[in-house]
Amino acid sequence: MQQTIVDHIERVAEDVVSLVLRGATGPLAPWEPGAHVDLALPNWLTRQYSLCGDPADRESYRVAIRYERLSRGGSEYIHRFLRQGRTLEVSLPRNHFPLHPAPEYLFLAGGIGITPILPMLRAATAAGVPASLVYLGQSVETMPFVDELRARHGDRVRIVATRQQGRPDLAALASALNPGALVYACGPTSMLTAAEAAFPAGRLHAERFRPVPRSFAPDTEFEAVCARSGRTVQVAPGESLLDALNHAGTPVASGCREGVCGSCEIGVLDGEPEHRDDIGAPTGRMYACVSRALSPRLVLDL
Repeated sequence: MQQTIVDHIERVAEDVVSLVLRGATGPLAPWEPGAHVDLALPNWLTRQYSLCGDPADRESYRVAIRYERLSRGGSEYIHRFLRQGRTLEVSLPRNHFPLHPAPEYLFLAGGIGITPILPMLRAATAAGVPASLVYLGQSVETMPFVDELRARHGDRVRIVATRQQGRPDLAALASALNPGALVYACGPTSMLTAAEAAFPAGRLHAERFRPVPRSFAPDTEFEAVCARSGRTVQVAPGESLLDALNHAGTPVASGCREGVCGSCEIGVLDGEPEHRDDIGAPTGRMYACVSRALSPRLVLDL
């Protein structure tokens, strides 16, 4: 974890604030567009937010947080109680949504989904790669960073206030897409579902706030062997591997508990995991919050 100080809090849209977090002891860890960090909040919650500042700035990170009416305590604390000057622990950046090289980009953002897209658009234009952004929101007042985008990128950005203008024709955007162009999308489920229907799978890269509902075989009990400690843990049906390990005294860091943030990644030395995450675990790894086992026994690098 890195120690940071809340340097600046700014309201950037209706129910959205941005935080600038300055490194408390020196430069912060480097990051690339698409990365996110875990914020350890003073109310004992940990939440994940995309970095939306400038990767060249090693002195500070910027994140933006929308107030959720059904908040589980994270956004409510930040909006109501967090103050300038507070010290926050921040994880090293992780990136499950990297910007791959392409001859052209189309970026698609919905509401707070603009946060990972901002540094992507900046990086693409700085490299001289043709890039455009279609940015959707119910109204301009609810959409963070509109003025910044217009000032920096001009007519590369199309702002769509859906209450007045309706949703854009994604099929038309797809038909006009140049060969080799990649599409990066982040936003609500309805927008991403429409994007998946419109754009070829191999050219669309999407980041979700919530996991895609899917069906799996019924849970079965399995055994988790912690190779380094020698501890064996039984994981019952209906119990997550993460909870079983934590209850057994082998704590694993976690955040979303939904398989979308990657903070509970652990190594698998033997056995066959059943991957239930939404970000794609690397070979020999799994996410303990949602994934289980297809074999009776997993040997973990713990």
